Amino acid sequence: MTLMTVSDVPAGAQAPSLETLLTRSSNNMLTEPVPSDRDLETIFQAATRAPDHGRLRPWRFVVIKGEARQEFVKVLQAATKARKPEATESDLKLLANKFLMQPMIIAVGAKVTEGKIPEIEQVLSAGAAAMNILNAIHALGFAGKWVTGDNCYDPNVNAALGFTRPDRLIGFIYVGTEKMKLPAMERPNPTDFVTEWKGPAAG
Repeated sequence: MTLMTVSDVPAGAQAPSLETLLTRSSNNMLTEPVPSDRDLETIFQAATRAPDHGRLRPWRFVVIKGEARQEFVKVLQAATKARKPEATESDLKLLANKFLMQPMIIAVGAKVTEGKIPEIEQVLSAGAAAMNILNAIHALGFAGKWVTGDNCYDPNVNAALGFTRPDRLIGFIYVGTEKMKLPAMERPNPTDFVTEWKGPAAG
């Protein structure tokens, strides 16, 4: 199987939508402005185009911005201190700064419905929605980064944002305008990850 890479496509020959997908990258060096309410409506419309087996609509999105970020940081600090009593004031301040420097945060989670659709498929659907959010943010001229970490999986943080088992957070997406453009990361050759199956291997 022969795959074309971005460099194989003649300049100007790519559809704009593909150009958006092929130029997106993560950036946490963000500032104002953030997406408007109308922009957010578009972003979440894109998010809900994610594959959804059984039409369970498992995606949930919590927007954290403005002064609410201060309250959110208090939740993160309390959860961190409960989980790691040895955490120092310096550790907690560093955690606060990491989130407060982001002008907007979207917490993405999965509302899991018990039944015939496996839980993992519902979580994967929420993950696909998160990727759609990142692509929509980029298409609108903003930037973002999807992060996880211990606090993403902490039950106290989950509960504070409205996720109790079996529901779960799958990540936080930083959202804003690029403060500075980060150096472009070298992308892998897609052919390194693709094979064509032609039947069971001869044994």
